[in-house]
Amino acid sequence: MYMTKIAFKMKLMPGCRAEYKRRHDTIWPELVELLRESGISDYTIFLDEENNTLFAVQRQESKGRSSQELGSNPIVQRWWAYMADIMETNADNSPVSVPLTPIFHLE
Repeated sequence: MYMTKIAFKMKLMPGCRAEYKRRHDTIWPELVELLRESGISDYTIFLDEENNTLFAVQRQESKGRSSQELGSNPIVQRWWAYMADIMETNADNSPVSVPLTPIFHLE
């Protein structure tokens, strides 16, 4: 199956690094299952501590959907509400997310 790699950035509120990590260290099993069922794998989030920018990279099956496209799912909506106090969010609690354009890749 063909896999696509996507990347995007989000913004963490100042002073929330430890809490963001704690919440992801205990990510809900139902959210992990939803992501996997949606064809998402190899999902990593990096933090640029100088400016609190989160950089996310994930692989998705060619027919799957990215994590950013699962917003109508109640599990994702609950996660967004849970994370809204420590991230920049839109009115619907979704994280403000900016897609990143690939410039270079070495296999």
